[in-house]
Amino acid sequence: MDFAVLSETSMKRTGDLALQELHKRFPAALDYLTTIFLIDRDYGKVANSRLAARLGVSKPAVSQAVGRLKRHHLADQDSYGTIRLTPEGRIYATRILKRHYLIEHLLIRRLDYPWDKADEEALRLQAAISEEFAVHLFETFGRPDTCPHGNPFPGNPREKELLNAPPISDASAGSGIILLRITEEGEAVEGLLQFCNTNQLRPGREMEVIVNDGENLVVGCCDGKTFTIPKEFARHLRYRDSGAESP
Repeated sequence: MDFAVLSETSMKRTGDLALQELHKRFPAALDYLTTIFLIDRDYGKVANSRLAARLGVSKPAVSQAVGRLKRHHLADQDSYGTIRLTPEGRIYATRILKRHYLIEHLLIRRLDYPWDKADEEALRLQAAISEEFAVHLFETFGRPDTCPHGNPFPGNPREKELLNAPPISDASAGSGIILLRITEEGEAVEGLLQFCNTNQLRPGREMEVIVNDGENLVVGCCDGKTFTIPKEFARHLRYRDSGAESP
């Protein structure tokens, strides 16, 4: 199969077969494509070093993988080193990312799988389900606009507002806040999702910032519980003011 000639129309027609073929030939491709998409969505620029850090691989490994994506016409890299997805690459990335989010909903909302472990398990399953099943999950769960961790589906009307929400590390002492999302980058930070799960830090949780000393935040919840959020975690937690209108 020549991936260079897959237009969006032909991708819709061959969808599952195309994904299966790509996954068979290049198992890491889907992770690279979705990670490139997410970094670009968050930062507007994807460099080898950031991609390597996010995936936990070496920069030479990234260069080799991007070279393979380029040969499949799924990614480009300019003279400054910025990596971009081609239109075909974006189709793959958004399709697999939506499946990933829907699998997380299935695991958490139907199978009672641990909230903090669903992302890791969804990575293993995202290439296995069909587009038909993905559509069924989307309808079953009421057309969700975010994953269970609050990250928006690509193209969702709330996408820009959620992506632009500030980190709680910027919140002032005395302010009331509502947690909106744990960033995709944050989901990969060791211990962060477990910390959030232990302290019931899920999208929609209301808190008051008691102390923000630039290193740690002390927050209080309506149930009287207080706890400290380390700075390295807080910068991956996005919020809105509790008095602001919900996006």
